[in-house]
Amino acid sequence: MEKDKLEHFRSILNGKLEELLSGADKAVSGMSEKEENFPDPTDRASLETDRNFLLRVKDRERKLISKVKEALQRIDDGSYGICELCGEGISDKRLEARPVTTCCIECKKEEEELEKAKAKTL
Repeated sequence: MEKDKLEHFRSILNGKLEELLSGADKAVSGMSEKEENFPDPTDRASLETDRNFLLRVKDRERKLISKVKEALQRIDDGSYGICELCGEGISDKRLEARPVTTCCIECKKEEEELEKAKAKTL
């Protein structure tokens, strides 16, 4: 891949990483603030439900942070934009839509079809 394209994707990935890390810091500081005492069990349950939802979202973001870091590493080692399944190049259009991807669209479609077929047999 051309150097200017690699730098473009590096910029996108670094921006996403900063955004995710900033959001994680805000969530941690928000959750560590003084917890209120709720005499009403319904209010307490609502708070716990909201907190569980936030934790699930943050866990997904944590996984995305790992994928962003891996993509940045692939840029550094020269393997970014190459499908790890077939070895062909990943289209710029796909990388724009999902810069952390490791598979070309054809291989990803096949992978998802296999997952669907496997889920049906279970």
